[in-house]
Amino acid sequence: MRSTDGTTRWSRSRKKRSLESVSLMGTAALLIAGVVIPAPFVIESSGPTFNTVGQFEDRELVRIDGAQTYPSEGNLDLTTVYVKGGPSGHVNAVNVLMGWLNPSDTVLPQDTVYDPTLTGQEVDDSNAAAMQTSQEDSVAAALDYLDKPFKTTLQVHASIPDTPADGVLEPGDTLVAMNAEDITELDQLRDGLDEAGDQGVDLTVKRGDETVTRHVDLTRSQDTGRWQLGVYLIPEYEFPLTVDFELDQVGGPSAGMMFALGVIEELTPGSMVGSEHVAGTGTITPQGEVGPIGGIRQKLQGAADAGARYFLAPSGNCNEVTDHVPDGLDVIEVENLGEAVNAVEQAAAGNISALPSCGTR
Repeated sequence: MRSTDGTTRWSRSRKKRSLESVSLMGTAALLIAGVVIPAPFVIESSGPTFNTVGQFEDRELVRIDGAQTYPSEGNLDLTTVYVKGGPSGHVNAVNVLMGWLNPSDTVLPQDTVYDPTLTGQEVDDSNAAAMQTSQEDSVAAALDYLDKPFKTTLQVHASIPDTPADGVLEPGDTLVAMNAEDITELDQLRDGLDEAGDQGVDLTVKRGDETVTRHVDLTRSQDTGRWQLGVYLIPEYEFPLTVDFELDQVGGPSAGMMFALGVIEELTPGSMVGSEHVAGTGTITPQGEVGPIGGIRQKLQGAADAGARYFLAPSGNCNEVTDHVPDGLDVIEVENLGEAVNAVEQAAAGNISALPSCGTR
């Protein structure tokens, strides 16, 4: 009887230990899978800030040659986002879980951020190209704001399929004249197209070693009502000065507005930012229009962590800003470079109460 009871007790104990072993092995397998198996998500977290009127690795971040420059006492910080995941490096389930638990991170499905057909190298190349274009556009916007003349050449990147320009204008064509009038800037071209309307234009282009003139019928944008050539254009600039940006490891177009502010600050006597610490983000067009960007919440947090007191946010991001502003940070809404300059000047004067704020004040 004792032997039977003893055997029974031993058998149950062995069975319990066996189940515990299976359970531990299953948990370990799940943990290993969580670490090893890629998850189709991207995690955005706050990155470092860089002062566009300061130094980076013992060099001026924005260095201007060929014009008188002036020192600044304050900060005009561009903000960044760390992006984990995507074609350049996958994240796992544990990373995703930690991202969900961190209130300052954002977890997004990978295919909403990246084209699934792109490789990591293609993404890196695209970001580098976007940064290069953003830097050139920021100089154009700054010089335009300061009324400093420069030359713009417009080149056809591609024709839009099924438009009258398709097959008439070719990639690489450089626009020379419209209706016998020299083309000197994008705004002039746009105004000329609107004036011509459904009559179309005679466009003179440089094509290789030849100069040819072609009649191009125009299309009308359903969104803006403006007349268009039906091509994608790449601007090339000839500036009266040289601007070098010492920031190779940051990609994308979102630093454009802050670069433009940095150039204006350096080319203007005195210091519009004073001794204040202003951060911000936003794309920029050569005409000074500020556009929305991704990762605005992470950039707000990065600015606050860096000690910024004011943050310039594109109007297009305002709906993402409300209720996500870190303590001690004042957010100012801007739509164009002129508003951004005014915001910086008002921040330096401590007088931002009348400025739009994305509903955060």
